[in-house]
Amino acid sequence: MSQKTWDQEPHPARLEERLDNGVVRCHLSPRNCKIRPGQHGFCMVRANRDGRLVTLNYGRSVHATEETIETEAVFHYAPGARILSMGNVGCMLNCDYCHNWKTSQARYVEDKDIYHYTPEQVVDIALRHDIKVISWTYNDPVVWHEFVVETAALAKAAGLVNLFKSAFFISGEAIEELLPVIDIFSVSIKSLDPKYYRKITKGWLEPVLEGTEQVFRAGKHVEVSTLMVTDLSDDEKTAREMATFVGERLSPDVPTHFVRFHPDYKMTDTIRTPVDRLERARKIALDMGLHHVYLGNVYDTESTNTWCRQCGRLQVTRYGLNADMAGLDADGSCVSCGTRAPIVQLPGARRRARVPEPPAAERVEVAHFDWHGDVRALHVQVRNTADAPVRAYHRRYGDPAADQGWEVIDLAPQESFRYIAAKSTADEAGVQVAVPPQCTSSLHQVFDRAHFPTVEAGAGTLNDDISPLPLFQPRTRR
Repeated sequence: MSQKTWDQEPHPARLEERLDNGVVRCHLSPRNCKIRPGQHGFCMVRANRDGRLVTLNYGRSVHATEETIETEAVFHYAPGARILSMGNVGCMLNCDYCHNWKTSQARYVEDKDIYHYTPEQVVDIALRHDIKVISWTYNDPVVWHEFVVETAALAKAAGLVNLFKSAFFISGEAIEELLPVIDIFSVSIKSLDPKYYRKITKGWLEPVLEGTEQVFRAGKHVEVSTLMVTDLSDDEKTAREMATFVGERLSPDVPTHFVRFHPDYKMTDTIRTPVDRLERARKIALDMGLHHVYLGNVYDTESTNTWCRQCGRLQVTRYGLNADMAGLDADGSCVSCGTRAPIVQLPGARRRARVPEPPAAERVEVAHFDWHGDVRALHVQVRNTADAPVRAYHRRYGDPAADQGWEVIDLAPQESFRYIAAKSTADEAGVQVAVPPQCTSSLHQVFDRAHFPTVEAGAGTLNDDISPLPLFQPRTRR
């Protein structure tokens, strides 16, 4: 195996405590890792170099990707908004079912999957593509603390919104540094069972709950989710405990998501969560007094929609990662009864421009991808190899309601850009991508909401309804 280089440029880290004999303590997570010179913390991306705490993943990222805000289990802030998803390397947990294991567990990271960004470049990508929200996501943004804080501050100064999607195993001190720059917190609470947390995530529960309360008390927009793992946490007990926490320690108005699991990483000898169990969990939480309970990673159900609590009018319809305002006016009020909806609107944060057909003069080449099994989302990566701007395009086919023309992607000279296309109606057959000769493109299939790693579409999947490639292969010790 070739020597990796992504972690060879250390950057000074925040939240450092210097101890005797060159030892440092990291106060980023509740672990408070005590690190000797030359050693790493649990996350494998914070280390001691010559008696100082450093971070090894500053500006190191998977490919910046345009997605929709629904991919982050956020339903009450700018439904349907385009977001710029930024993910990095490392994690303060090691969940047995991690969907992002190839980047969250730093030992498996390969240089070919890593891109280098400056804070200015991230903000520039969002501004050039008219994306209003930057989402810090995927493996977990907690371990990207320095880069997140600095870039989010630049983004906020530029008028952008910052979203923090996290398992939130983080110290209160670190949260205080996030509060001035993060607008939305989407917290993944893995379980309300302390033993589950220790065994399955390798972390512990109470700091997660305390941190969630901390950002809620600070007045931030908070939504919470829990992954309902088949035969492990997809039961009524989990639903009741989640509803109790949200209702008593946060507010019944906090949107709560029960998310469908797909087998991955060390947990592939099982099946996807049966949808009826998710529906049951939702009903329990609603019966216990929560006002907004949704299902995640589930299609073809009304349990992803939003209704007016006053008159029952359908306000937001959702299919997978797509959302449409069905019953809200421009001021965010119900069109039937005038009641103000608990949904933040963000003007101009939605769709790209569309054209009926790409101009013939651009001599575009077209690629097709058909939806199959539970693969209902696609990452499209396009690269402009020219020294002048060009345009790429994509459209839906198979359902006239979904096919509203070709969306336009403007590419700067030499720009590589990645975006998601997710199935938007039950009858939609697939996606077409059109690029001019100056562009290269590749298609990468994902399950439900986005995750890393991904594989090119030609590689297929192990099973349409089980787990995408690549599969985790445990390394034997020598």
